[in-house]
Amino acid sequence: MKKASISLLILFLVLISTNPVFSQKIAFIASDVIRDKFPEAKSAEQRLKSIVDDWKRELEAMDRQIEELKLDISKNRLIWSDDEKASKNKELEDLIMQKQVYARSKFEQNGEYDQSVKMLMQPVEDKIYAAVQTVAADDGFDFVFDRSAQPIPYSNYKYDLTVKVLRKLGVDVKAMEKELQEKIDKDPRNQKKDTKTAPGKRTRPRTRTDVDSREVEREPEKNPGSNEPNVQNPEEIPNPEIRK
Repeated sequence: MKKASISLLILFLVLISTNPVFSQKIAFIASDVIRDKFPEAKSAEQRLKSIVDDWKRELEAMDRQIEELKLDISKNRLIWSDDEKASKNKELEDLIMQKQVYARSKFEQNGEYDQSVKMLMQPVEDKIYAAVQTVAADDGFDFVFDRSAQPIPYSNYKYDLTVKVLRKLGVDVKAMEKELQEKIDKDPRNQKKDTKTAPGKRTRPRTRTDVDSREVEREPEKNPGSNEPNVQNPEEIPNPEIRK
């Protein structure tokens, strides 16, 4: 069942990340960390634990009574009369039944334990829920998963709202903020990639054809019927006086 729920979660994450229709912002929290750091939650849990410990002590005392009576019956079963044995056996059955009724009244569904959880923990859960709603709305997130209740194969810590929720609840989170930032920086997906400079203009290797064509371009043209070059620049015209 747990594997099936994980598979469904992965499928859902894939769908909303690849389908433009489901392009939503997703974040997550760790509710167990929030409860552990939130003073009101810790106080409620300690109170609930104290109540449960009292019930367990009562059950342990009943267990001792039952074991002592069983031992007494085992030792005296040969010397007691039938009436005495029947009376002790009836007493043993009553003790066992009393223990079962007591345990059911405390721990069965909708029993005193569930009522105590609702009385002590529900106000705390309501505050945590309200803080999650506010933080998610302020940061523009559409979905917030609880990684404490549903394991997530991979999650980028820059989408972890746990610290922000605790801050909203009035908890000092300076140390947690530093730790969270270290986790974010260590994630390869959050590290800045070096920008590559554009490669310089490539030059094609010079071929013999290129050299010949350049020589042809540099060779001056000759006048028709003359062996002298057709010089266009006046400065290049030979001076007649120099010839003399």
